[in-house]
Amino acid sequence: MEKAINRQRVLLQHLQPSTAASAPLISASACAAGDSAAYQRTSCFGDDVVIVAAYRTAICKSKRGGFKDTYPEELLSAVLKALLDKTKLNPNEVGDIVVGTVLAPGSQRATECRMAAFYAGFPETVPVRTVNRQCSSGLQAVADVAAAIKAGFYDIGIGAGLESMTANAMAWDGSVNPKLNEFKQAQDCLLPMGITSENVAQRYGVTRIEQDQAAVESHKKAAAATAAGKFREEIVPVTTKIVDPKTGEEKQVTISVDDGIRPETSLSTLAKLKPVFKKDGTTTAGNSSQVSDGAGAVLLMRRDVAMQRGLPIIGVFRSFVAVGVDPAVMGIGPAVAIPAAVKSAGLQIEDIDLFEINEAFASQYTYCCKKLELDPTKVNVNGGALALGHPLGATGARCVSTLLNEMKRRGKDCRFGIISMCIGSGMGAAAVFERGDAVDELTNARRIQSHNFLSKDAK
Repeated sequence: MEKAINRQRVLLQHLQPSTAASAPLISASACAAGDSAAYQRTSCFGDDVVIVAAYRTAICKSKRGGFKDTYPEELLSAVLKALLDKTKLNPNEVGDIVVGTVLAPGSQRATECRMAAFYAGFPETVPVRTVNRQCSSGLQAVADVAAAIKAGFYDIGIGAGLESMTANAMAWDGSVNPKLNEFKQAQDCLLPMGITSENVAQRYGVTRIEQDQAAVESHKKAAAATAAGKFREEIVPVTTKIVDPKTGEEKQVTISVDDGIRPETSLSTLAKLKPVFKKDGTTTAGNSSQVSDGAGAVLLMRRDVAMQRGLPIIGVFRSFVAVGVDPAVMGIGPAVAIPAAVKSAGLQIEDIDLFEINEAFASQYTYCCKKLELDPTKVNVNGGALALGHPLGATGARCVSTLLNEMKRRGKDCRFGIISMCIGSGMGAAAVFERGDAVDELTNARRIQSHNFLSKDAK
């Protein structure tokens, strides 16, 4: 608030009449409000990138849950179709569909995603591509579409995420280059994710009880959100089949509820679990994210295009940052990415009202929250991956839907939200969103015909 008042004071000084008789009526000078006013410069323009719809499937336990017998492309087609059905958008107007996905063979998954678009009702003229930045792939897809819209490549696009960890396991294919032995950081890229969790816990002093407590809270909050119907708006029911492994009998089911949440989880039950990755470690199956299946999709467009179509603006894409960190402690990624994304949006961490931080492991999630000194009442208010699950490529897109729906429920008390996650091999990503109806009422959205060459402050 103090920074905003100071900027207003500086700007008002520019409007004061000069007392010197010889002073020119108009003079050029650098504005002291300058680049510190990054967010205020772009608060509401017709070329804002906005989100008008964001949906996800339920998240189900791999190999045992509701989607264990569902083709991956069926999950993606369900959320893509939901975007069309619920917005009545003409599919011919979509400039691109970008899908974040991690584990499946690249060319095969790219083809499956193209097939999913056809199943959902998109014509052959709409292109599809995949993107893989591991655990941030779904968010990266959304960011890629936002960047393309901002660049003027097209006005409407879809960022999505898909993962079936039932169909595709985490495994290394082929041999490893012996050159690896000469580079410690390259070696650390191959560390099991659970070992990186142990490294974070040991290096930064995160205790076993802190990790178990984070898991208990995640399940508790996710169970409460489910009971209150908070996920109903964002989840697209998927009608599929379940095959009995003993008899082979098929049964048709409709999956509309996350099936990994355990409301009865307690510290006493988690304390009985043995470490999985290290004999004397603290990372267990109970304080690690669940291996899951799921998909999500986000419809983005220019603000003026959304307004012309009368579509609800549920969020505004404000910034995105990906950073690199030490692969041995890849879980610290959000602690580095969040401040960078907030700064890029012209904000401070204190301005953020809600955080969705992926709970890959309780150790890294706990560390990041403590490092950034986040208010626990603002973080993962409806639970996270420890309870819901973490379908790698889909998580980022799922978080967009969860965040924006919660921001909408909170209304004027919640203006800015952030999504962040750590990334295997040592990275972090974060994106800042603004609630869709939180724009300055004194500023009218205007159509931007083309890019101009005014200075940033003039804009």
